[in-house]
Parts: sequence; C-alpha cells; structure tokens
Amino acid sequence: MTGNILVVEDEVDIQEIVSYNLEKAGFGVVAVDSGETALESIRKRIPDLVVLDLMLPGMDGLEVCRLLKQDATTRDLPILMLTARAEEVDRVVGLELGADDYVVKPFSARELTLRVQAILRRLAEGRDPSAAESDPEAMRFGSLTIDKAAHRVTVDNDVLALTSTEFSLLATLADRRGRVQTREELLNTVWGYDYAGYGRTVDTHIRRLREKLGDASEMVETVRGVGYRFTPRRQ
Repeated sequence: MTGNILVVEDEVDIQEIVSYNLEKAGFGVVAVDSGETALESIRKRIPDLVVLDLMLPGMDGLEVCRLLKQDATTRDLPILMLTARAEEVDRVVGLELGADDYVVKPFSARELTLRVQAILRRLAEGRDPSAAESDPEAMRFGSLTIDKAAHRVTVDNDVLALTSTEFSLLATLADRRGRVQTREELLNTVWGYDYAGYGRTVDTHIRRLREKLGDASEMVETVRGVGYRFTPRRQ
C-alpha cells in the first residue's frame, strides 16, 4: 500500500518514529511540528491522510481538525489523531469533529501503521470501480439510499458528508440488517482488526452518524448491553 502521509507532531522523537515506520511501510511522509505549518502544507498539497497530534504549540490538533472538516476541499481528508491517555474528552471531541480514528500515547508504531493502512484500505475499497460489478444495486430503505459502488449516502436525495469510517459503519450495519452487531464485531469489520478496549469509538461514530442521518437515524437502533442493529424502514 502506498500514499502520502502528513505527520503533525511537535515531539521530535515521536515524529521521527512515526515517520520512519510509515516510510518503511511504503508511504511518502512529510512531517511538520505545528498546526499552522500543517495547514500551510495541506494548502500546497493535500495528502492522502493526516496523522495529527492533539497537543501542539499554538493551534492545537482539535482546531486543525475542525478547520479541515469545515473546508469543502479537505472535509473528506482522513485524520488519525494521536492523543495522551488522560485526554478522553479530547478524543471524543476529535471523533465528533470528523476524525476517522485515534491512537493513544504511548503507542505501538506497528499499531499506528496498521490503523493508517486500515483507513486508507476502507477509502480505496469505497472508490473501487469494480464494486459496481459485484454490487450494482444501491440499497434503498425509505428515504435512505446507500450506494456502495459510488461510496455515497443520500437522505431524501440530499448527499450526506460522511467520513470513510462512517460510511463503512453504516454499510456494514445495512448489509447485516435485522441482526444485532456487537461493538467488537463492528470494530473487527469496520476498523479492520481487534481494537480491544475501544468500544467507545463505535459509540462516538454511531452518535455522529445518527446526527448526519437526521430522520433516517431511527433505523440505527441501540440494543442495550449488546450493540447496534439496522432495522429498515418500510418502503
């Protein structure tokens, strides 16, 4: 897997470790040490993914994430956040702003690389034109349409601005409609491998997904103590 990654991290040691391991995995890497410099770099060339530290001098990572998601040219740019273990609130806020995933410091360089690869793989699968051959029919549930071939979701013909993770989460639930999916099952399927202890990541993405679905959000049901289920609205 290849791609261009922007690493935004002000701690030199961590920046070097992240950059080295991503380059070793075949990615092109640009590393910067501030939010302002990150935005300047993105304006010159939009990368395939941003690895974004939350604790930065000056403009912090949450503000960088917010600005990127507000801009039409970068709102679909995948973001993987780096955060300290004590900053649970910041992690939730970052996911609600539209970040695709987060890694907690101290972290495994292998885990971070795997998560970067998983995000980009989901994105590539959503853009794969061969998907139209294997799944030519879009899924329609009342006002909600999920077109996996076009990687597009509409409600009442309005296109929703979903992240690649939100799209994959909704498509997975819809594919398994009527069946309860535990958080662990969703983590394994959508995020690509076992994210033990990261169940709250699913909850945060579900909450944000529901906000975007509007009236169609009632089809994503919570099964208390278990997980989530997609129950189609009658046509």
